[in-house]
Amino acid sequence: MEKVYIETYGCQMNFADSEVVGSILREAGYTLCTDLQEADFVLVNTCAIRDNAEQRVRHRVRELRALQNRCHKLRIGILGCMAERLQSRLMEEEENVSFVCGPDTYRRLPQLLAQVRQGQRAAEVELSTTETYADIEPVRLASNGISAYISIMRGCQNYCAYCVVPYTRGRERSRDPETIVREAQTLFDKGYREVTLLGQNVNSYSWQTQDGACDFPELMRRVALIDPALRVRFATSHPKDLSDKLLEVMAAHPNICRCIHLPVQSGSDRMLKLMNRKYTVEWYLGRVDAIRRYLPDCSITTDVIAGFSTETLDDHRATLDLFRRVRYDYAYMFKYSLREGTYAWRHLADDIPDDEKTRRLNEIIALQGEIALENNRLEVGREYEVLVEGESHRSKERLFGRNSQNKVLVFDREPASGISPAVPGTYRRVKVTSCTAATLLGELVQ
Repeated sequence: MEKVYIETYGCQMNFADSEVVGSILREAGYTLCTDLQEADFVLVNTCAIRDNAEQRVRHRVRELRALQNRCHKLRIGILGCMAERLQSRLMEEEENVSFVCGPDTYRRLPQLLAQVRQGQRAAEVELSTTETYADIEPVRLASNGISAYISIMRGCQNYCAYCVVPYTRGRERSRDPETIVREAQTLFDKGYREVTLLGQNVNSYSWQTQDGACDFPELMRRVALIDPALRVRFATSHPKDLSDKLLEVMAAHPNICRCIHLPVQSGSDRMLKLMNRKYTVEWYLGRVDAIRRYLPDCSITTDVIAGFSTETLDDHRATLDLFRRVRYDYAYMFKYSLREGTYAWRHLADDIPDDEKTRRLNEIIALQGEIALENNRLEVGREYEVLVEGESHRSKERLFGRNSQNKVLVFDREPASGISPAVPGTYRRVKVTSCTAATLLGELVQ
């Protein structure tokens, strides 16, 4: 039985896809291994959202060449968005790559690997309008047995000017809700206590059934009803589609986590229009107000891009002002990276110097760090129900978990006298005693 080693880069969707790949290959008779030295095949599941992500993969592929020189049986395959974007060109540029496989052709991997064993190089990169892998039960790779991802839809058709995703993952299509609920139920029965429903824009989820349409709020309701002890999260929401109906469902089910990721990308209406984001700052702030009206204890996180085409200092300052108004709990912050094939690549100049992009990005990062610390200081003295996940990365004497707001809480493994120790996979009350900008520190309470 030949052994396959899978490495994953990029977003949560890629990690969920790697688990689908693992299931397909295991069913075909391959063994999944965790030791690179034992592998016959290394599959690198890639991200193409920014140039830096692709450069990391290229660097890794070149690192693997040394291992190939020592172990001539080793073959490398590139999966995912980078494979779809570059297709067979990738094998020309990276001579030690034997095959590439796009995100909609994973079912063909056993045939691809067979071709490679015969000395061929191959590419499978056809996009689909129907593939959702709904019938495949993913292998939970490197799972903690507590939290898991469930992909509910694939693709995107928002066509934001800067984004390559519609070209690497195809058009939007949703998955049968019955298969989603069944997968969540199976995970809960196996001891998992948290699932995250994934899609490029989960608010667009839609499925027509004999009993009528199932939209995203209805899907969330169905998953939440599996059991009150199952936490339900989701990612990612597009601000233009975040509905009051979803917020009402969240408010009605305490096990739907109080955390919404709401990418803004810019605080300038001019930039939002140029980015083709299909909302204004006023609309966005209205959605933030609605979240806080329905869910006063909800955390809000975001994505932002510094230095998009023609961004002025006034546009940049508008983004800083928006951060001050919303006061995000966390933000993914990046400088603009021009991606081949996008609308911006075809029509807009990448005209902000790299050092100026970096300067603006650092201003946003510094401001968000201040806001996150101030937000966390307000948490001191509060108690939260925490899903215990495991040992702290910094100390074996401490455990960590997350609250409904997706904030990390770290606490002593050995609690005060009279309080039972915490066990991963269980819910415990934790009182916040101090904090950093990224972490809440606390103690177990009865």
